[in-house]
Amino acid sequence: MSEIKIGVIGGSGLYQMEGMEVLAERHVETPFGDPSDAYIIGRVGGREVAFLPRHGRGHRLLPSELNYRANIYGLKVLGVEWIVSVSAVGSLQERYRPTDFVVPDQFYDRTRHRPDTFFGRGLVAHVSLAHPVCGRLSRCVVEGARAAGATVHEGGTYLCMEGPTFSTRAESEEYRRRGFDIIGMTNLQEAKLAREAEMSYATMALVTDYDCWHEEEADVSGTAVMEVVAQNVRMAQEALRGIVARVPVEEASPFRGILAHSLITEKSVVPTETLTALEPIIGRYMR
Repeated sequence: MSEIKIGVIGGSGLYQMEGMEVLAERHVETPFGDPSDAYIIGRVGGREVAFLPRHGRGHRLLPSELNYRANIYGLKVLGVEWIVSVSAVGSLQERYRPTDFVVPDQFYDRTRHRPDTFFGRGLVAHVSLAHPVCGRLSRCVVEGARAAGATVHEGGTYLCMEGPTFSTRAESEEYRRRGFDIIGMTNLQEAKLAREAEMSYATMALVTDYDCWHEEEADVSGTAVMEVVAQNVRMAQEALRGIVARVPVEEASPFRGILAHSLITEKSVVPTETLTALEPIIGRYMR
């Protein structure tokens, strides 16, 4: 088996990759607990990919129950440098219609108390997140999705809410007033952790609804979302094949090396157990 450089995180409705030649399933132990499921290792168009169903097969986990640290850590252990995250989202603007795809370039945090850093326990790091996605990888997502025939919007802000309930009308109107574009429950923590792990990250967001602000549309519901997700999945599967083919796997992530300027704590005072736990992420700086 060759080195796995590409990771795909599948969101609501996307629990497997169509057309993947499955080679193995890998259960990865992490210092943060278990990932959402086993990683499905396979080949897509001759390229090896690690696929993880974000909510577990059968959709067992709430957004707030996801072990984001374990999920990203496991991909790091497998050698992944480029992560494509697929996510169902609501639209906060008229121009983003259900079944459209959005490739956001910014995030806004409305979650509460979710673990979203690998650091602490005696080791301090401050990583820049001014530009939270990888522009190069996002371009691969845009091109792959458009080649599959999707209506794709490039750029925009993804507001990450806590969930699992959807927005109140007052919240939805306020988000629109602030100019946010789409709303979801999962991708911000992934983006933060991928950056700390020096990995490239991009989101392919599948619009399913208009949240609850639209006067002429029914308020969002779980069953309605899943009905639109089912329509989106075939297009998303086709898009992923094109995206995988475009990822520059012969190159390292542009974020490799950022921890050299982000780790603050002197090595001599970092607890041994922390150094051991974070070896896949910080080992090259702390040996």
